[in-house]
Amino acid sequence: MNHFLSRRTLTAWAFCAACALGMASAVSAAEEPADVFIKRVSSDILDAIKSDKSIHNGDVNKIIVLVDQRVMPNVNFLRMTASAVGPGWRQATPEQQKRLQDEFKILLVRTYSGALGQVSDQTIAVKPLRAAADDKEVLVRTEVRGKGDPIQLDYRVEKTADGAWKVYNMNVMGIWLVENYKTQFAQEINAKGVDGLIASLADRNKTNARASK
Repeated sequence: MNHFLSRRTLTAWAFCAACALGMASAVSAAEEPADVFIKRVSSDILDAIKSDKSIHNGDVNKIIVLVDQRVMPNVNFLRMTASAVGPGWRQATPEQQKRLQDEFKILLVRTYSGALGQVSDQTIAVKPLRAAADDKEVLVRTEVRGKGDPIQLDYRVEKTADGAWKVYNMNVMGIWLVENYKTQFAQEINAKGVDGLIASLADRNKTNARASK
């Protein structure tokens, strides 16, 4: 399969596109259908990557700041983390759950930040939305277009009580982000418990941090 972008690059893009949700006001988000919303914020993040050399080059610290400022209020990261951890999430204490969210966020950012440098002249095309007007959870299917074959990049979004959309899962080239990590996390929890998973994530983040330097 001759794809012009790797799955890692596309996952980075999807994750940061979710961050771009923060660029929308609550009013405009409430007025937009899910597909229009994804189209706009995906275009926003493409423009941000192309216009900011440090983000384009994978500046980890700058991307972390972007995530902290944009992703938390606008992506259901609690649901994303809980789904990835699976049954072990219910066994975790509030402190453990917080640690899991913190380490998982850092893992995603540091794992995919360098891949953003591969984004260049791509565009996003949103496929026709198959959903009723009153649906609270929607699958928005998109394609990344540029050199080579179009690449599948889909989002699962939910509507909150105030009418805003939030992303809680992403599908990159047939692989759902949450399900991909769920398998890994389940093995860690079965072997070493919730604290073992937290320790493993922390170790991976330290290794990634050293590698980025």
